[in-house]
Amino acid sequence: MEETKHVAEALTSNVEAMKSIGAAMAMGLGAIGPGIGLGILVSKALEAIGRNPEASGKVQTVMILGLAFTEAIAIYALVVALIIKFV
Repeated sequence: MEETKHVAEALTSNVEAMKSIGAAMAMGLGAIGPGIGLGILVSKALEAIGRNPEASGKVQTVMILGLAFTEAIAIYALVVALIIKFV
């Protein structure tokens, strides 16, 4: 009976460890895409403003909208990581 109790405790701690690793991987891999996307988006927007300064208002508006959508993907990854960790 005592051995069964130790095995159950070991499995429980192993499941919690795997949940933590899964949550970390979900957040880490989920942040790579938006991070790259944000860098490219801002880079191209600054390039466009540098070529045509008169259009900076329109370019900036579209850039901020794109940043919001790209950042939403990272927030989805955070939600998935939290679900993995706590459910």
